[in-house]
Amino acid sequence: MAITITSFGADDESAIEQAFRVGADYSATDLPDYPPFSRQRFASLFHQPMPGTETLALLAHVDGVPAGYLLLDLPQLDNTENASAELVVHPDHRRRGVGRALFERGLRLLRERGRKRVSAMSRAHLREDPDQPAPATRFAATVGAVDALADVRRRLHVAELDQAALDTLLADARSRATGYEVLFWRGNTPDDLIADVAYLDGRLLADAPMGDLAWEPEQVDAERVRGTERALEARGKRRYHAGVRHRESGRLVAWTLLDMSPTADWHAFQQITIVDPEHRGRRLGLLTKIENLRHLLAHEPAVQVIDTFNADSNDHMITINEQLGFRVMDRWSNWQLDV
Repeated sequence: MAITITSFGADDESAIEQAFRVGADYSATDLPDYPPFSRQRFASLFHQPMPGTETLALLAHVDGVPAGYLLLDLPQLDNTENASAELVVHPDHRRRGVGRALFERGLRLLRERGRKRVSAMSRAHLREDPDQPAPATRFAATVGAVDALADVRRRLHVAELDQAALDTLLADARSRATGYEVLFWRGNTPDDLIADVAYLDGRLLADAPMGDLAWEPEQVDAERVRGTERALEARGKRRYHAGVRHRESGRLVAWTLLDMSPTADWHAFQQITIVDPEHRGRRLGLLTKIENLRHLLAHEPAVQVIDTFNADSNDHMITINEQLGFRVMDRWSNWQLDV
């Protein structure tokens, strides 16, 4: 059995397609309750990357058959000692050294680029047996990676929404949010809100529990927000936003985002929810999440389930999500390895 590793980039459509097919088979096997793996999203990683990100890509073949890939994202604007990784081995080629070969080549690349640590995310346990570690967990242990932050995925089933309970929660949140107004938008951020969205987005890594992950807050400005929006548009993401504006100052002080993959109209992800520290304690997080949930469903009636991830130590956000009806699906690990 011969394993070969080659690098590829945006100009190699054949390699992108081969890697996509590996990812699609992996996703169908290991993440069957997720939206189908998106060719549009995968190709856009190369053709329209996130702003300030350089992506290195490796493709593995076993006897000429595509067997796995490794994507390494190298931040250029901040966290310049770090990298994040996505290592995928085709289900038919596991336990044959493919992952190890990709890993070792990737480490050499990171050292050549002066990176000091790399992180990656994976499900902690087998889907069919929560008591057994997933292949990625076993692999991470063999290479010395540390589980630096435990995440939990929760799912909301739209058919089980208790609208009366939501009405009660919303009325209470509104009663505490006097002096504020809720705004909605789809897709790109309006020009008059972009500076405030940039500020809130930049607070995420400072405010959210990060465990032992060595990631510094990102420096986000309007230009970076626009670059991210272009990347998400290229991925085919449909995005629904709700924000809360403080009437006296005119500033947007809370913001939440729900988005959808182009491959599934039945599924959405609850993404960022952030409240300016000066305006906490007024139920603005709960207010924006309920309002945006209804905003999404008014435009996307086919949505059946919504997934969200939270650090298992993020008690405040978990409480809000469980009030809305989100329930635990599985646990994930954020691995970190010193290069």
